[in-house]
Amino acid sequence: MAVLSTQNLSVIKRDRLLFDQVNLSVDSGSLLYVKGPNGAGKTSLLRVLTGLVEPESGIVFYQDKKIQKCGEDYATNLVYFGHKLGVSGSLSAVENLQYWCDSHQVKVDTNTIYQTLEKLNLVGLEDIPVASLSAGQQRRTALARLWLKADAKLWILDEPFTALDVQGINVLSDKLIDYLSKGGAVIITSHQLLELDYPTQELTLEYRI
Repeated sequence: MAVLSTQNLSVIKRDRLLFDQVNLSVDSGSLLYVKGPNGAGKTSLLRVLTGLVEPESGIVFYQDKKIQKCGEDYATNLVYFGHKLGVSGSLSAVENLQYWCDSHQVKVDTNTIYQTLEKLNLVGLEDIPVASLSAGQQRRTALARLWLKADAKLWILDEPFTALDVQGINVLSDKLIDYLSKGGAVIITSHQLLELDYPTQELTLEYRI
């Protein structure tokens, strides 16, 4: 049984058909790489898969059940990382993650958050306002959610490698492979060439005029 699948998805944005009749299936332990030029609809597709946007037509299934009928089960087993980091510049990294965990019913203690930020090379930066951090450090703060909710069945990640340095890319790549090897499913977009040492499915969206 697929963790996530679609049936004939179509999306129109500003009177332009982004994609039509898209069918995909992602199993436990599978990695789907969504490719395509800017404007092809990659982000729109991911937002439809999360349930944030309704498609023009078609259905999204979580474990063979329409996501609209899954209730909290789908939300509990999903981590979505979008273009917007969803962090407050006035809060520290620790405070941002505490707030996110509370909002998403993720039960971790403060010590675990500090340990996670250490893994992401943010030692000494945990308690200062996120607005004072570099773009890459802010992104690593947001990406810490993947470590804190590693028991989710599905990660949907939109350009997670953006603004990361080589070290950050390697840390995230290792985490993705670890998560996949333990049965997690990942759907990802990336403008950078995806170089994960892991079997990868690809879905290419074309730009439609």
